[in-house]
Amino acid sequence: MAPSFLAPEDFDRLRAVRASAPHTIGQALTGRRRRDVLRGDGRLFIVAADHPARGALAVGADPTAMADRYDLLDRLALALSRPGVDGVLGTPDIIDDLAALGLLDDKIVVGSMNRGGLRGASFEMDDRMTAYDVPGMVAAGIDVAKTLLRVNLDDTGTSATLVAMADAVSRSAAAKLPIMLEPFLSRWVDGRIVNDLSTDAVILSIAIASGLGSSSAYTWMKLPVVDDMERVMAATTMPTLLLGGDSGADPDETFATWEDALSLPGVRGLTVGRTLLYPPDGNVAAAVDIAAGLVHPIL
Repeated sequence: MAPSFLAPEDFDRLRAVRASAPHTIGQALTGRRRRDVLRGDGRLFIVAADHPARGALAVGADPTAMADRYDLLDRLALALSRPGVDGVLGTPDIIDDLAALGLLDDKIVVGSMNRGGLRGASFEMDDRMTAYDVPGMVAAGIDVAKTLLRVNLDDTGTSATLVAMADAVSRSAAAKLPIMLEPFLSRWVDGRIVNDLSTDAVILSIAIASGLGSSSAYTWMKLPVVDDMERVMAATTMPTLLLGGDSGADPDETFATWEDALSLPGVRGLTVGRTLLYPPDGNVAAAVDIAAGLVHPIL
């Protein structure tokens, strides 16, 4: 899809910056107008765009939906312009593009750390950090760190991943940088990794993730919406954002499940990407506005 929210001149400028003035990208990040992570109603609505770096470009039945970077940036720019959107989650390539485009003022920036366990790779469970690290995020003024933690009890790659996650939590706590853990129990099924979304599995994944690192003081959770979310949220005292997952067949049903879960103690908001950036009807603004209204009922 051709860009429509951003102008062609915006992308001309982005390419010129990357080729001729790359030092200004870091300046744009450190010089942007920042805000407190929590303010006002104490809730957060973060748009997620960290999927491509894992080689996960599919949305629904389209295997390359997120492959066009200009289209993705256009959708993100539109989403970030909507009332009630607090920030964005991405790997350095995405965040640098958005910073160079001047789209991150007064927005929370969540840096995605781990992308070593590429989707479909034989080493997928060995998911050590290959994106942001804590010193880099602190230097760039990133507001929150984020890691995906998939625990596969039948794959030895999980051991290295757990060590990397523990180190990331410890370093984040030492730097007073909030870090959001997205835990799953996972397994190999017909050559691919499948996350167990049963209530008990999610609860067990929370227990494992919660104990990582030398301090949990700055640890947040990023959790899927599953059956019996009351039991899930009873498993942690940590601030929690709900994740959206892939686009569903019935957006209204998806929004209804989010609304129910957002009412639970400990739930601070949503971190959603593909469901809102690539809605079935193509109306990004409308999908984002509905989700923003769920997180921030009074805008």
